Amino acid sequence: MINNKCTGDTCMKIIWAPWRIKYILQEKPEGCIFCKYRDTPEKDEENLVVYRGKYVFAVLNLYPYNPGHLMIATYRHVGSFTELEDNELFDLNKTLQLMLKAIDKAMKPDGYNVGINLGKVAGAGIEDHIHVHVVPRWLGDTNFIPVIADTKVIPEALKDTYKKIKKAVEEITHG
Repeated sequence: MINNKCTGDTCMKIIWAPWRIKYILQEKPEGCIFCKYRDTPEKDEENLVVYRGKYVFAVLNLYPYNPGHLMIATYRHVGSFTELEDNELFDLNKTLQLMLKAIDKAMKPDGYNVGINLGKVAGAGIEDHIHVHVVPRWLGDTNFIPVIADTKVIPEALKDTYKKIKKAVEEITHG
C-alpha cells in the first residue's frame, strides 16, 4: 500500500510491506548465507542459485517481494562496495545484465527495481556481504491483499521460478 506523508509543500510516498517483518525479526542462521551458497555448488538447485560467474553468483531470494526477485552476490565475503575489485565490479554488472535478459525472457516483466542496501539502517538484512537485489515488476503487481490481509501474494512457487530463470540463463549463455 502506498500512502502519502505530506509536510508543508512536500509529500513523500510511503510503501508499506508488513509481510517483511517476519523475516526481519526471525532468528538468523549462523554464518553468512551467501558464503554457504558460494561453498556448496552441488546444492545449487536446492539453494536456488541460478547462475555462477567468475567472481559473483545469482540466487533467488527466499523472501521475495515479487516472483523472480533475485540477488547477485560476490564470492568474496566483503561488506563494503568501495572495497570491490575491478574484476568483481565488472562481473557483477555483466551478471546483472544477464539476469535482466533472463528474467525478461522467462517472465516478461514491465520493469525492475535494482538496488544495493548498504548498512543496516539502509535495509541490509545481510550487511557484511555485498549483494544486489533485482526485483521484477509488473503493472498492477500490488493489490489490496497486503493491505487488508497482511499477506503478500507470490503467485508462483520458488522452484518453478527457479526452473524458468535457470533455463533462460542457459539458453542465453549457451545459445
